Amino acid sequence: MAHQFFFNPFILDNLPAPSAGFDVVQDLSEPRLRMYVTSRGVKTFFVRKRVHGRDKRIIIGNYPDVDIEQARGAVPGVLATAMEKPHVHRKKITLKKFMDLYLEKRVRRNSYSRYKLERAIKHHLGPLMDKNISDITTDDVANVIDNIGGRAIAARMQEFLQSVFKYAIDSGYAKQNPVAVLPKIQQTRRVRPLNRAGFHRLLDAINREPDLNLRAAFLMLVYAFAPKSQVFSMQWSDLDFNHDTWGDRPLSDMAIVLLQDLPQDGIWVFPGRGRGHLTDPRVAWRRVAKNAGIPNLTMDDVHKFLVRQLTWTSDREDFRANMNALLADVMA
Repeated sequence: MAHQFFFNPFILDNLPAPSAGFDVVQDLSEPRLRMYVTSRGVKTFFVRKRVHGRDKRIIIGNYPDVDIEQARGAVPGVLATAMEKPHVHRKKITLKKFMDLYLEKRVRRNSYSRYKLERAIKHHLGPLMDKNISDITTDDVANVIDNIGGRAIAARMQEFLQSVFKYAIDSGYAKQNPVAVLPKIQQTRRVRPLNRAGFHRLLDAINREPDLNLRAAFLMLVYAFAPKSQVFSMQWSDLDFNHDTWGDRPLSDMAIVLLQDLPQDGIWVFPGRGRGHLTDPRVAWRRVAKNAGIPNLTMDDVHKFLVRQLTWTSDREDFRANMNALLADVMA
């Protein structure tokens, strides 16, 4: 059951984030109004309603972009709209055009995450894009999914398509979901091989890396709490040492010390070949992982190992303190 209280700015601004997953709180002034609070400190207003026999959670918006009174006032209209039967569109629409509509209306991601999703759609779902969405059959979807290399990617694209077709039915562009009858793809979850003892061996191996640029880049995978693609494409113009920030995110003390010791003679913090930035130094990483005694370790494993232990908070200084405390703990 959701924790209930009268929503006010002071309480919502100071709601603690859960260590994992999300919490739900409910407004006593407008009991139909609720809020998700995620482990990253994101607060989202929503309402819950059984619509046409299905339980639905309808997002109103993120707090504080949507304030409390706006959220309360939006509840009746949101529920009334949800109860309306979808207008059936007689004019057909291709999956490509509908996908643009879906991404605009339903996908809330940062620019980089959205770019990755659009790239995956183009790469994996190309054979379906020019078909009318109402004409796509289960066999069409199955053929596309079967041709995707990698069970994990295939499973994600199947789940994504199922969500797209659900929205198409709700919008009146399709009458049935061809993905719903497909069996769920069974995945074998990879066990990430990093533990604290291995983490210490990894740091020793990184510090023995002879290439100074690669050594610094690999250390930033630890100190920056960010995936490799973002670390390697870091630009000097994004860094603010006066406020200890990288764009809109805080930097740990160890990251700041490391960055301030690097030569600032170009656009990229970690330059690669030619005029670009470092991209995927997999040969050097395999050497480091082998020297650490963890030959199957990936750069993504390092990011996941740290982020899963990090306590997220919406306050920048508190978040930076949590980063520093975690690094001090795992490196002790």
